Amino acid sequence: MKPTRPRMQKGLDRKAQAYTASLPFDRRLYREDIEGSIAHARMLARQGIISEKDAELIVMGLVSIREEMEQGTFPFKEEMEDIHMNIEVRLAEKIGDAAGRLHTARSRNDQIALDMRLYLKRAITETVGRLRGFQKALLELAEANKSVVMPGYTHLQRAQPVLFTHHLLAYFEMAQRDVERFLDCLKRVDVLPLGSGALAGVPYPIDRDFLARELGFGWVSQNSIDAVSDRDFVAEYEAAACLAMMHLSRLVEELVLWSTEEFGLVEMDEAYATGSSIMPQKRNPDVAELARGKTGRVYGHLMAILTTLKGLPLAYNRDLQEDKEGLFDTIDTLHFTLEVLTGMVQTLKVDSARTRKAAEEGYILATDLADYLVKKGIPFRKAHGIVGEVVRYASESGKGLKELTLEEYRRSSNLFDKDVLNITLESSIASRDVPGGTAPEQVKKALARAREILKGDA
Repeated sequence: MKPTRPRMQKGLDRKAQAYTASLPFDRRLYREDIEGSIAHARMLARQGIISEKDAELIVMGLVSIREEMEQGTFPFKEEMEDIHMNIEVRLAEKIGDAAGRLHTARSRNDQIALDMRLYLKRAITETVGRLRGFQKALLELAEANKSVVMPGYTHLQRAQPVLFTHHLLAYFEMAQRDVERFLDCLKRVDVLPLGSGALAGVPYPIDRDFLARELGFGWVSQNSIDAVSDRDFVAEYEAAACLAMMHLSRLVEELVLWSTEEFGLVEMDEAYATGSSIMPQKRNPDVAELARGKTGRVYGHLMAILTTLKGLPLAYNRDLQEDKEGLFDTIDTLHFTLEVLTGMVQTLKVDSARTRKAAEEGYILATDLADYLVKKGIPFRKAHGIVGEVVRYASESGKGLKELTLEEYRRSSNLFDKDVLNITLESSIASRDVPGGTAPEQVKKALARAREILKGDA
């Protein structure tokens, strides 16, 4: 059997054949293609469109082909251009003419739309599972460092003291939004396109509800033209993947910075670092850097599918063949990145002494001084100016805030009293006792919430 070319007298040019072939990448859809074909054959027999005997032969042949695929003995034929035709040709070799009945009431247009949706439904389940594993690693690291104080940053400048756990849980929240996005995307993927035919539906009494039940879909598509031309679900997954990779990239960027000698807040395990080809002292964060770099790769796939879709008239166009490689690579890249970074987080070491020293340096308690004056009745903007004078004086004197005497504080305002000397990193952190804040009690609640999220998901 050759690829269908009913009006064509000449064979396809060899290079054109290679150019149009999708087998090198769509062969990974074999499970979905066979699963969809088995359900389709059973539905055809159930509806009396083909005989029960032919359906049994078809199912038996497809099961045998699936075994060949899984054992690596399937005889792929490049000239058959895609996974669908390879399976159909092999089915004919196994069961004869009955194989030709399988494509009744079906087009490759709704067939590939089905395969892609089945594949992506499974991919989303795995994506969520890997995100949960990553969140678990974050939570374990956060639990192990509950008392660690570090400087919180804005503009990459030390801003206010926070608990390390509070900072780390920010990434837990990002990952939680990612989980929710992928699960929301699943709702749009969970729509059966089979039965739409090439674009107009099919002239047979098929049972699409049966197909949906057999294949585990929650919904049946409502417009056949849209069903075969829709790849929104591909773009939506890739968009969610872009956000997830962006979050991972932000984390590794911080780990790259924090692991430098200049920061020295954390140390990456040797299993996730490499040496230099000429500098023996180096420990390079190559794994983290690659995760940061691969984020741009995933962004590119999203832009590619959006660009492909933006100019397509309805319904199916061969341009849609370009939906697969980018999606497959996005899934592979995200899953592998999550797997590797989960291990990196699990083995990360936090230097609690260095994080505290970094928090104590400079004038990180300046905001607390302003708040102190506000509680004495001064408007915040005026208090802000007064503390600015205090910081400037301390800086010019080569002192830190904790080194200033009460008399030096009173150079800027008589409202400073001896209790100003009691302002510490711990008091600053404890004062942020609002929902979502860094106070120990709030962080304790956040940890409990995170545990409940993971427990509930399990």
